[in-house]
Amino acid sequence: MKTDRQAALVMVMPVQQGLCTGHQLVRASRATQGRNRRRLIKQLARDIADGAQSLGELDFAEMCRARGLPEPSRQSVRRIHGGRAFLDAAWDDIGLAVEIDGSGHRAGLAVTADNLRQNEIALMDETILRIDLIGLRVDGARFMDQVCRAHARLTARSRYFPTRIR
Repeated sequence: MKTDRQAALVMVMPVQQGLCTGHQLVRASRATQGRNRRRLIKQLARDIADGAQSLGELDFAEMCRARGLPEPSRQSVRRIHGGRAFLDAAWDDIGLAVEIDGSGHRAGLAVTADNLRQNEIALMDETILRIDLIGLRVDGARFMDQVCRAHARLTARSRYFPTRIR
């Protein structure tokens, strides 16, 4: 691939399509012999194996690292009224989640489904921040400022109320 971005896309696509698992990518990355992008490939494989399912989620993980945030869990599951919800990134210990919304979240009934899911999770006293993919690309610093502020606020709150009610 000519760019790191193209390499990331080529790595995430087969997992999105169910052709392999993230753990298979990790195993394959250990065998990487080339000089180019070895470190990037290993990091991407770990992120994908941890549940990142899109380039936006991979970008978000890197932005969290750059800001010194602890590693979030990915595709974290919540039991909600009527089923389950999968959250793109979450800090379960403090009740913070981030959803990275690509274009599919704006089409048809996806908006309604997202709103209902977010409302159910908010009723469980969790904070969900939504970041649209375009916003992550063009104004990522401001979104990450919000994520950092929410993480700091909820971390401080968890010191006073150490046991979260689920």
